[in-house]
Amino acid sequence: MDMVWIVLAVGAGACLALQASANGSLRGNLADPRYAAFFSICGTIVTAIVVMLFLRPSPPSLNAIRSAPWWNWIGGPLGALIVLAGAALTPKLGAAAFIAAMVGGQLFCSLLLDHFGFMNVPQQGLTLGRLTGAMMVFAGVVLVKYW
Repeated sequence: MDMVWIVLAVGAGACLALQASANGSLRGNLADPRYAAFFSICGTIVTAIVVMLFLRPSPPSLNAIRSAPWWNWIGGPLGALIVLAGAALTPKLGAAAFIAAMVGGQLFCSLLLDHFGFMNVPQQGLTLGRLTGAMMVFAGVVLVKYW
């Protein structure tokens, strides 16, 4: 079953590369990465509304909303920053270098989240294998951009 989740994650990664490239191109047409990010996020909102209307999930209780930790609510703003970064940086770095650098940043942050068990992530310590893998990804970023 893990392979199914990995394939889905790879698909999500492909979507991130497509999104960054589309937003970078939109930035070129609109001349400002902020507008590219704005219109991309508007598309996200419309898509979310359509999905919610189609699926009609039961709303969470007010108690569940109130009891969620503050950091549960930063996904939207962080997503907006990722969209803005894609729009601003993909035209400067190219899609592959931008995504490679994003993966490097994701991996570094993920290792910290795992090691300390922050944000309800299952705690997994740093090992030589995990650190070596992370260093290989960072080497890949350099190779993708400069080789």
